[in-house]
Amino acid sequence: MIERLKDLIEALIFISLEPLGLEQLKLILQEFAPAEIERALAELIQDQEAGRGGIRVQMTAGGYIFATRPEFDAWVRRLLSIERKTKLSMAALETLSTVAYHQPITQAEISALRGVDATYTLKTLLQKKLIKISGRKKAPGSPLIYRTTDKFLEYFGLNSLEDLPKEEEISKLLEPDRLEPLEDEPLDRDAAPAQELQDPTRANDEGEKS
Repeated sequence: MIERLKDLIEALIFISLEPLGLEQLKLILQEFAPAEIERALAELIQDQEAGRGGIRVQMTAGGYIFATRPEFDAWVRRLLSIERKTKLSMAALETLSTVAYHQPITQAEISALRGVDATYTLKTLLQKKLIKISGRKKAPGSPLIYRTTDKFLEYFGLNSLEDLPKEEEISKLLEPDRLEPLEDEPLDRDAAPAQELQDPTRANDEGEKS
């Protein structure tokens, strides 16, 4: 029974268009006891990690997906013909990092932290659905407040905001090979592709527009 349940969970994760969470699995697999589902999922992950295949089950954005093993990344990218120019610009990365570490946060607060107007990059990040407007701050003018989205978590391979790295780990996380492309054009047309992010509050985008 447990082997069949593992196969069933594997099929559901494979076919899902979004990360499939444990609670969703329990809702779908109503014929099985929650404890059995949890056990089968744990064994499936263990089997994938111990196996010799090129695919593993990875938790991201609060759910489970199938992902290729990191050691095969170069060949996967070659197959998909991914161009490195599609990376987030330094301006976009710094703005996104500021939102991630200080959310909820307003545009004025972001600009003050970075020492440069962030209007243009905020608009771009909103278009890419890496951040969202989550309401208004109770302050004069009722400014909009921004937060990161689930797509932000998926993009950086994080399960939750608690998994955000310390500042000294940011550079490694944002290495070019770790970033997934979003489209065929750079996020910020006025800044060069980013290599690393040393300080999320540092102004480093002279070409950023308002």
